[in-house]
Amino acid sequence: MNKEAELMDVISEKLDDLMVPGFIAEVTPIEAEIMGAFSEDALSEDDAKEAAYD
Repeated sequence: MNKEAELMDVISEKLDDLMVPGFIAEVTPIEAEIMGAFSEDALSEDDAKEAAYD
């Protein structure tokens, strides 16, 4: 099994663990990035201004 597949297995297990109320799973920055923790999807300032008039 290659390292990428192993990493995805670890992430899958951690995501399952996070479904348990009160469970705290520690993740590395790389795992968090793959999980989407650092993806920016906020509106730009111009888009927010345009939306104010809708």
